[in-house]
Amino acid sequence: MNGMLLNDRKVFVGHFKSRKEREVEFGSKAMKFTNIYIKNFGEDFTDDKLKELFSGYGKTLSVRVMKDEMGCSRGFGFVNYAHHEDAQRVLDEMNGKEINGKVLYVGRAQKRLERQGELKRQFDQIKQERIQRYQVLWDVLSFQPGVNLYVKNLDDTIDDDRLRKEFSPYGTITSAKVMTDSTQSKGFGFVCFSSPEEATKAVTEMNGRIVATKPLYVALAQRREERKAILTNKYMQRMASLRTMASPVIDSYQSGYYMTVPQVCMFFSAYG
Repeated sequence: MNGMLLNDRKVFVGHFKSRKEREVEFGSKAMKFTNIYIKNFGEDFTDDKLKELFSGYGKTLSVRVMKDEMGCSRGFGFVNYAHHEDAQRVLDEMNGKEINGKVLYVGRAQKRLERQGELKRQFDQIKQERIQRYQVLWDVLSFQPGVNLYVKNLDDTIDDDRLRKEFSPYGTITSAKVMTDSTQSKGFGFVCFSSPEEATKAVTEMNGRIVATKPLYVALAQRREERKAILTNKYMQRMASLRTMASPVIDSYQSGYYMTVPQVCMFFSAYG
């Protein structure tokens, strides 16, 4: 049956492979690439000029500059080598190189299905990170008072596992999450304990402690409304203290008198 035509279509018959096996096989094939993708070389490049630029790295099987309907270069193309080692050397030496005032991009050429698969994996990863991020925020909003800690000034090398490890000596941790922007740490996170006593102990022991290269700031996490109320209360207390300080100065002048605005005296000296 393998190779037979069925309804004008060629049939492929082979051993069944699980998705994981196919991904491993696909990954190993991708590592042995020979076809490279080049872009940003401008509109004046031809097939011959591209071949002249890249043929010095090894035997080429095909060289092609992609053109528009007018026959002009679209600024990108492909070079297929006979050996993977030659293609890898081109990537290592030519990617980022400046040619005629333009910086080349040289990368492994990907088939459409492979590129779509990679984009899907990237999308799934971003989606999963967002789900985890929102789950942490939900935990913060719905936590039992006094068990969730806000930790900031984290070193860039600290991830979820390291954060959990640093706080685990102080009790049972139900969640530990470093907030990230894509894959880069945003420098803060949350640690949730199973009891207020454990959380309080962690604050006492960990606040100000140097982890990796930075001293941590650790405090009980607060809902936005609570934090706003505390800041408002501090502001009102500050304003009240300012009014109290200003009152004796005004009251020291008896009624019926007024204060003159202090005059600034200017002194000039003549230089002979």
